[in-house]
Amino acid sequence: MDNILIVVDDLEAVKAFFVELGLELEGQTTVEGPSVGSLIGLGDVRATLAMLRTPDGQGIELDKFHTPDAVRFGPVNAPVNTLGLRRIMFGVDDIDAVVTRMQAHGAEIIGQMQYGESYRLAYIRGPEGIIVGLAEQLR
Repeated sequence: MDNILIVVDDLEAVKAFFVELGLELEGQTTVEGPSVGSLIGLGDVRATLAMLRTPDGQGIELDKFHTPDAVRFGPVNAPVNTLGLRRIMFGVDDIDAVVTRMQAHGAEIIGQMQYGESYRLAYIRGPEGIIVGLAEQLR
């Protein structure tokens, strides 16, 4: 897998959220024109893209559409059982420290649990309702 796309309205807030989570900004650019539109099936496209990478190289692409306007489908804070892509999960070394750091950055805890003796898990909600799962493998 090269990357996952997340269409956002507030590019700077979402970008800062993922940087705080530990991803690195690889680059940012604006794309537009007929070739972009023909690739994604939209006309008159102009969008700003930010590519972020995890330390092991997995990518998240954040797109802010200027034209055409992005379309919101459903509520911002949709529950986890809503159809479609619902969360991205990251492995972390210290789940308590990451949750605390992300709460200071505006994240809300959805829930936490321990899965047997194997993992501690937490779901947090970031900007624009994005759900991030955190998994700490227990030793």
